[in-house]
Amino acid sequence: MFDSRSKVLEKKVLFLDSKNLNIYKMETLEQIKSLKGGEFVIKESTPEQVFTPEDYTEEQLMVRSMASDFIEKEVMPHWKEIEKQEAGLSLSLLGKAGELGLLSTAIPEAYGGMNQDVISGCIIAEEVGRSGSFATTLICHIGIGTLPILYFGTEEQKQKFLPKLGSGEWAASYCLTEPSSGSDALGAKTTATLSEDGKEWILNGQKMWITNAGFAHSFTVFAKIDGKEFTAFLVEAGTPGLNLGAEEDKMGIKGSSTRQVFFENCRIPVENMLGERGKGHLIAFNILNIGRYKLGATALGGAREAFNQSVQYANERTQFGKTLSSFGAIQHKIAEMAIQLFALEVATYRCANDIGKLEHENLEAGKEFSKALLGAAEEYAIECAIIKVLGSEVLDFVVDENVQIHGGMGFSEETNAARAYRDSRIARIYEGTSEINRLLSIDMLLKKAMSGKIDLMTPGMAIQKELMSVPDFGGDDEGQFAAEFKAIKNAKKAFLLVAGGAVQKLMAKLKDEQEIIMNASDMLIQIYTAESLLMRVQKIFDKGEKAEQVYADILKVYFNDAMNKINVAGKDALQSYAEGDELRIMLMGLKRFTKYEPVNVKDARRRIAGKIIEAGKYNL
Repeated sequence: MFDSRSKVLEKKVLFLDSKNLNIYKMETLEQIKSLKGGEFVIKESTPEQVFTPEDYTEEQLMVRSMASDFIEKEVMPHWKEIEKQEAGLSLSLLGKAGELGLLSTAIPEAYGGMNQDVISGCIIAEEVGRSGSFATTLICHIGIGTLPILYFGTEEQKQKFLPKLGSGEWAASYCLTEPSSGSDALGAKTTATLSEDGKEWILNGQKMWITNAGFAHSFTVFAKIDGKEFTAFLVEAGTPGLNLGAEEDKMGIKGSSTRQVFFENCRIPVENMLGERGKGHLIAFNILNIGRYKLGATALGGAREAFNQSVQYANERTQFGKTLSSFGAIQHKIAEMAIQLFALEVATYRCANDIGKLEHENLEAGKEFSKALLGAAEEYAIECAIIKVLGSEVLDFVVDENVQIHGGMGFSEETNAARAYRDSRIARIYEGTSEINRLLSIDMLLKKAMSGKIDLMTPGMAIQKELMSVPDFGGDDEGQFAAEFKAIKNAKKAFLLVAGGAVQKLMAKLKDEQEIIMNASDMLIQIYTAESLLMRVQKIFDKGEKAEQVYADILKVYFNDAMNKINVAGKDALQSYAEGDELRIMLMGLKRFTKYEPVNVKDARRRIAGKIIEAGKYNL
């Protein structure tokens, strides 16, 4: 039985120093200036700037252990009951998570929370991500359910809601989507009208796909005042006029509550307006930035769980007198999944740490609490969008391969493989679809450039000049990973060549050429991930503590594939807007910038798989 009392004690010891925010290895990482959001594509990063899982503090490792124990001992044994939505079970588990402090890491101590660092919150999301449907329940609660109140609520609202949400006594939900407005959130038709006596708001409308609706006490609801001003409101369960639809029959995450929510002359006190009148979009969009990198972490946890299931089954299942894991085709799958996980892991925590560091700097500069993290997340909104896309697509890849390795058993409900496969699919849809986030990443980057926050013009002009010059075939670079440092530098040139050319050629028409924007975004995602991976591997070898050939193998296989992907995406984009001599010159430049030394990927993947197979689980 899970010893909650000992864990609560451990929790209290763990969080003693939260007031001082002493969380970032001040002697190293906090002294290193991070790049601004989006600057990674025009500036070189250093290993010291990039937080990696090898940089976890002892306190953060304790958080991981506590969260892992909770999921392993309290949640996983009940996954079948969770899938059937056994009455009271999810709410009970939220309460147990609350006892351990897993629901309140972002909440200040004044409201009963732990006020912990961003990395710790990300670690919790990752561990919870292993739990399938319950991950959706918990992450919705601590994220979009709680954060709007935390960052936009009045003091009275915070005092009323946050302690109970942090303890798990209350569950939270978030009511944004409507039948006629999904990605176009501002197209909402739910209305709010002020009563004649000015004491109440009267809500009318319909929301759908509302997570936790079946047992939530707190509903953050977006409506238009008099059909015009998009505004957020807090509605409590039991309020007359608040009605719930039946549970949705979903493809996956069947264990999470998802219902329609109806408002029929639903009257709430005027003091339940959340944030400023007509400024609901600020709440919706800012909270989504945080939700996106958290979803990346959650997807990482789910992918790691599915991967471990794959390795275990491959080691146990025999065919033709041999274990599945002894076959080259299966080793290829195991290696590729491991590579993707290793890269996603560092990209996710790089993003989270940059946000956390900037939040800390904002607080030190005297910014109020509500604006410190939101401002930091907004600064790195491009990276948040990247992590959301990357995490959800790596998860999809891993769970698909998990089913394939399981064969017929993977198609059966007898194992977790089928459930994980179904559950994963939603990750590419909620928190903004993968398509929306791809478009956003480029849109936000260009807006930063136009506002002068980031200089794309200077490096872009330099690349045009370089195209007209004699190629540099010099081989003077030194160092174990010199080829990779050169490759990532050139990959950024490839992006600026393609994206810059599209802006110059199409100008205002670019917004209507979504295919080209998506091509550019795919290049951006590969660059951010590959660079993050390079920094991680370089740090591993610099420290020397766990430097092994397998990490160099991971790096080289990833770069081999990434440079090919960047080339294909860039080629598709160039051929969509350029022609004739201009196209030929740009294609030659793209080929030059995406060149990478040949790698024996077969042998490298076998070595990677060998390490994993021997351990029987993800051990990188």
